[in-house]
Amino acid sequence: MSAKESRRVFVIEQAIKGKITNRQAAEVLGLSERQVIRLKERMKAEGVAGLAHKNRGRTPKHAVPKDTKEKVVLLARGPLRDASCQQVAELLEEFYGITLSAKTVGRILKEAGIPLAHTHRSPKRQKSRERLPQEGLLSQLDASPFAWLEDRGPELTLHGAIDDATGKVQGLYFTLNECLEGYFQVLFQVVQNFGVPRSLYSDRHTIFFSPKRDRLSIEEELAGQTAPLTQFGRAIAELGINHIPARSPQAKGRIERLWGTLQGRLVVELRLAGISTLEEANAFLPGFIQRFNRRFAVTPANPEPAYGPCPPPARLEQILSWRQERKASRGSSISYLGHTYQLVDTRGSVVPLRPGASVEVLTHLDGSLSAIYGGNRYLLRQLTQSPKVMAKEPKKALASRAHKPAPDHPWRRMPINPAKKAVPLPHDNLLPASQGG
Repeated sequence: MSAKESRRVFVIEQAIKGKITNRQAAEVLGLSERQVIRLKERMKAEGVAGLAHKNRGRTPKHAVPKDTKEKVVLLARGPLRDASCQQVAELLEEFYGITLSAKTVGRILKEAGIPLAHTHRSPKRQKSRERLPQEGLLSQLDASPFAWLEDRGPELTLHGAIDDATGKVQGLYFTLNECLEGYFQVLFQVVQNFGVPRSLYSDRHTIFFSPKRDRLSIEEELAGQTAPLTQFGRAIAELGINHIPARSPQAKGRIERLWGTLQGRLVVELRLAGISTLEEANAFLPGFIQRFNRRFAVTPANPEPAYGPCPPPARLEQILSWRQERKASRGSSISYLGHTYQLVDTRGSVVPLRPGASVEVLTHLDGSLSAIYGGNRYLLRQLTQSPKVMAKEPKKALASRAHKPAPDHPWRRMPINPAKKAVPLPHDNLLPASQGG
């Protein structure tokens, strides 16, 4: 018997004995006088057991079945470990057909002695910056190295972009390390799926901003640049995107908080899908982004998007590429990464290059190569043999045999040792007597 029930038995007994009135008993127990009268009648008829609740020992109709609880506990200790109660409830409904509220999940896990993840939040120390009113005005860009695959694969770095106005994830991409490829892939997803954002907000990594501020070319100085552009800086300049450097991680707090959320939710879903490789993880991300945005994206103050139009596919492919300059050789070819290439037009003809001319080589996101020469874009065809070597081979095949002087050649009459007297040749006797001496 609980303390509440013990107190109720004592008060009703006092009311039955007439030591207190029904009104006084009602005030002490927090009941009405009619309820006190009913309790007195029940105790007189059934004794102390009559005061017990009639549903004691019964299973409520809305109670969670025991086998369902056991399954939730088993999943929470297995593939859904470290997930928050809210995420466990969502995944149970989506993958297992079990509909439970987050509070019910928390109650089940607490009864099983499983520690609840993400139940304690640090107090707010400062007011967050207000969201921008329109989607597409500002995108925050960053990368997060983490054991996303846990012990099933290598440690990966997740590159991502989030819209400031809606909190919508615009792109995600895994690589082994933080690199230009990862940011180009994310920017490609943003521009292709949404449009060109007006501004980008990132840290001051050398991928974004060059540290060589005192090494500007004449063209860059005439263009008004204060520092040479990196490959990423050149790409967003061609897209017309304003680049804003953040002075601290707190300044780009939206994407920093996104990493905390993804490290709790994405890790669990990757584990649930049995993903263990980089390629599988990148293939899993598009569907995850759609589910994530449906769950967490908010409506902006102004529903009209501010994105710029997406460039044509060929133009976007050209912008989001690595570019390096090479000099043409005398054989109308260039050397790039240890290989020799020739420029080829759309008809398959080799493009003649002026010796020493500048050729810009483009490496695209899919690994293919192209080149820009004279303002036009061409394909590259790899040569198995250098043009110089090919030109030398015919000369070796046409080499002539050594010339043998005739028997009466003056060279044969030349003395070998000038200090000795020359030995007359057989045909010297044929000279006239006047010349013989």
